Amino acid sequence: MGLKSNLVLVRHGQSEWNEKNLFTGWKDPGLTELGYEEAKKAGELIKATEIIFTSMFTSALKRAQLTGEIILKGIGQVGIPVIKDQALNERDYGSLSGLNKDDAREKWGNEQVHIWRRSYDTPPPDGESLKNTAERVLPYFNELVMPMIFNGDNILVAAHGNSLRALIMQLDKISEENIVKLEIPTGAPIHYQFAEDGSVALKQNLYE
Repeated sequence: MGLKSNLVLVRHGQSEWNEKNLFTGWKDPGLTELGYEEAKKAGELIKATEIIFTSMFTSALKRAQLTGEIILKGIGQVGIPVIKDQALNERDYGSLSGLNKDDAREKWGNEQVHIWRRSYDTPPPDGESLKNTAERVLPYFNELVMPMIFNGDNILVAAHGNSLRALIMQLDKISEENIVKLEIPTGAPIHYQFAEDGSVALKQNLYE
């Protein structure tokens, strides 16, 4: 069975709110200086694969878009189509958005905040659970991206910790119980190769 196409997933570089330990979600801070460096490093790691990409998908949030732009510049492929959609946005943290994580623990208690952060299907007030996030990410991915992969295209996705968790849960067949434990570092590319039938033939974390 021949290898047919490639998918590279990358979480955005460190954002200004990551640095301040704030719940970010759909809020739209930019990258820190470290975040720019992480995106450049991701570009170097991806360039070493020599993959020629057909398209890049990213969210409606600038930290992911900037990361993708820096990567495309680094690999010399700035001319490819870039598709931006809020379906790939980070999980919406609702009432927690903009709060310091330590302050949130003081307000609601450590156990409750841990449940909101690390359960699969319990959303914070006015926000989304990982389950809710997967329910918008996966149909978008399956309807738009997977047909391109079946067609032999090479796709880059620059997105967020939780939108990527949803994708990895499907691609790696990880349980709901275990996917919430998966940590995805900022600016860390993950490379999948697909067989002709659309199954995952190879996975490697380029940052290890």
